[in-house]
Formats: sequence, C-alpha cells, structure tokens
Amino acid sequence: MNTSPQRTRWYRQVGRDAWKAFGAAWTGYLLDGFDFVIITLVLTEIRTEFHLSLASAATLVSAAFVSRWFGGLALGAFGDRFGRRPAMILSILCYATGTALCGFAWNYWSLFAFRALVGIGMAGEYGSSSTYVMESWPASLRNRASGFLLSAYPVGTILAARAYEAVVPSFGWRWLFWLGILPVVVALWLRRALPEAPDWTDQVARGEARTSASALLHGRWAGANAVITVVVAVCLVLVFSGHAGGWYPLCIALSVAGFAVFAGQLGGRSWPTALGLMATVFCAFLYSWPIQSLLPTYLKTELHYNAGQVANALTWAGLGYALGSCLAGIAGDRFGTRAAYVGGLVLSLLFVFPVFALGPGGGIVAVWGLLFALQATGSGISGLLPKYLGDHFPVRIRAASLGFTYNVGALGGAVAPLAGAQVAAHIGLGPALVWLACGLTLVTALLVGFDVPARLTRRKREVSTAPANS
Repeated sequence: MNTSPQRTRWYRQVGRDAWKAFGAAWTGYLLDGFDFVIITLVLTEIRTEFHLSLASAATLVSAAFVSRWFGGLALGAFGDRFGRRPAMILSILCYATGTALCGFAWNYWSLFAFRALVGIGMAGEYGSSSTYVMESWPASLRNRASGFLLSAYPVGTILAARAYEAVVPSFGWRWLFWLGILPVVVALWLRRALPEAPDWTDQVARGEARTSASALLHGRWAGANAVITVVVAVCLVLVFSGHAGGWYPLCIALSVAGFAVFAGQLGGRSWPTALGLMATVFCAFLYSWPIQSLLPTYLKTELHYNAGQVANALTWAGLGYALGSCLAGIAGDRFGTRAAYVGGLVLSLLFVFPVFALGPGGGIVAVWGLLFALQATGSGISGLLPKYLGDHFPVRIRAASLGFTYNVGALGGAVAPLAGAQVAAHIGLGPALVWLACGLTLVTALLVGFDVPARLTRRKREVSTAPANS
C-alpha cells in the first residue's frame, strides 16, 4: 500500500476568490490589448486621411507610451493607497474613454492627445492588475499568475485584428475605435463584487502607513512633484512628436532627471535598482515593439497582404504570444524567473530572421508558423515581467513602483516605431525589424541574466559600507 502523500494539483492551490480575481483582471487586460493595438492596424488609413509620412504616423503609436509613465505612477499610487480593485476600475474607464475619443479625432494633434489618455489608463491597468493577481495567488505560483495574466493581452490583439477585418473595409477606421468602449461594461460588471488582494489587505491591517502615495504627496515634495510632472510631460511630447528641434538633448536630460527624482522618492536607497529595471524594460520594448507596432504595415506594404490576410497573420502571432505567456509562467515556477526569461529570449533569436526572409513570394502558412513561434518565445516570455519587477518591491509601494518602472521603461515602445521607421528608410522595413529585434534581445538577456538591476543597489551598499583606505 502506498502511503506517500499525494501532491495537490497546482490549480487546486488557487482558491475561489483568487480565480475570481484572475478572471476579472484577465478580462480587463484583454480589453486593454484590444484598445491599445487598434492604432497599429489602421495606421495606413490614418496616414492617408491626415496626409502623414510613415515617421509622423509612427509617433501616434508612440503617443500612448509618452503618457504611460504618469499613469503607472499616479494610478499605481492610487492602488497602493486605496486598493488594487478600485485602481483597476479607474484604469479601464480611462483607457476605454481615450479609445472612443480617438474615433472623433479631427487632426494629428487631437489623435495624439487621445492616444495619450489611452496610455495613462493602460499603464494603470498593467500595474494594478499585475499586483492584484500576484498578491491574490500563492507565492509559489506567482510566475504562473504573471504569465497567465499577460496572455490576455495578445488575445485582445487577436480580437482587434478580427474586428479590423470585419469593420474597417466597410465602415472606416473610426468605427474600430468606437468599438473599443463597448466591452468596458463587461469588465465593470465582473469587478463589481471582487475581493481585495490579501497581501494588500494584510499590510493595511498591520498599520503600515507608508505608501507610494504618502511618499509622493509629502508636504515638501508635493509642489515640486507637480512641477516635475509638467516639465517631463512637455519634454516627452516635444521629443516623440518630433518638435523638440535643437532642444532635443535638453528634453531628454530633463526627462531622465525627473524619472530619477521619482525613483528616489519611491525606492529610497534602492533607487539604483529602480533605474536598472527601467533600463531593462526599455530594452525589452526596443526589441519587441518595432515588430509589434510596424508588423501590420510590413504585411500590407512589403508582402501586399489584404485586410483578411493581415488579420489571419496577426491572429497566429497573437495565439503564439498568448501560449508563450502561459508556458513562460509554468517555466518560471519550474526553473526560476530569470532563467526562464533568458531562455525564452535566446530561443526567439532562431525565428527573427526567417520571419522577414520569406519576402512576397513566401508561403502565407509559413509566415503564420514563424510569427507564431517568434511571438511565443520573444513576446510571450515577457509574461514574466510583472513577477520579475514585483519581486524587487515591498507590498505598500509595489503597484506604483512596478507601474512606474515598467512604464518608464515602456518608453522604449515609443522609441521603437520611430527607430524602425528611421532605420527602414535606409535598409528597408524588413531588415530594420530584424536588426533591432536581434540586437536588443541580446542586451535584454544580458541585463536579466546577470541580474544587473539588483546588483546596482548591492554594489552601492558595498561601496557605502566599505572602510576608507588610510
């Protein structure tokens, strides 16, 4: 007779409330993905109507990234102070409203502003949903929680691609944005009776008063932070809209200085780690977002795909992304977060060149398969990012710190389409996407593999405590 204890299946270790929290957050993040990628699908139509170059049109993709740092900081601080659940609801209202307003845009700048509103909401959704789910699940399963949650985003992109095929050829690009507000009713209904994240509730019960909100709104910093916010926002708009002119270096320097000030307030002595995490995420976006943002344009202009073929290709890419996120979570719990992350990045390099080497004569099915594999490895592995980032921060500042560091790093997504367009002007769009993806994938793998962000703080402490030489 076998008397050895039976292992409990992992999904039985996740309680009913935790699954309910996951379902609501997953749905919200799916809608987030739907609303966010619409702009990439209709970029060619918008270029035609507003008479924009590819480089100018690409800044409309960047617009949502320009504002994300503020959404991650402000809505994350709201979540640290008032709870993860209300922060999620506020975030989804923000990005859904911004998406609907995009359908009413009358020129370049109005669309830029409405996309910035989408970015604020998306940043808040990422930070609040990630912390909410991970803090609701058992600690031993939080890589799964992270990866499974982020699988919602590519599913949202798949739905957007199918909606593009059904809506845009018959009704025009504006209707696709107006559709972006409809699913918000479902998300709000799902979140009506959700429990709060246990980790956050426990910390509040212990009376730990310091949160990211109290740090940012402290009397001596409140006024200065408001000024810094305005300065950074103006600088980023000037840079990513292409209107910085000769002030470009100064705008970059002021933005970086502002981010460093906020990182210092949130992280205290661990501010070097926060800056290292921003750099890591920045590189992660630089390797993935040239493809994410310009792939529909590549398929339409270089491979001459019609709307249906573009939708099919993006569907397979999205399915690969979703499956890869789930597998990343399982691998992270099995082998460790950093080991799984680096392994996925290295594996993705096998598929980058073949995707763009087929050319117009390549088989459509081959393109589907390669995009599936590339997104499963390169983008799917980013499902571990919330867990990787969240491990560096305590509970009462986690939502703002995770949201802020991730979404400052996400400015790499604002740079990505611009970099892709600029490099493409010299060597072609396909080769530009290949070189950007390969080079930055290796940099990201090195930063994560050698745990550079955490080492920055450890090194700083070692230097500060070392005895002075006599």
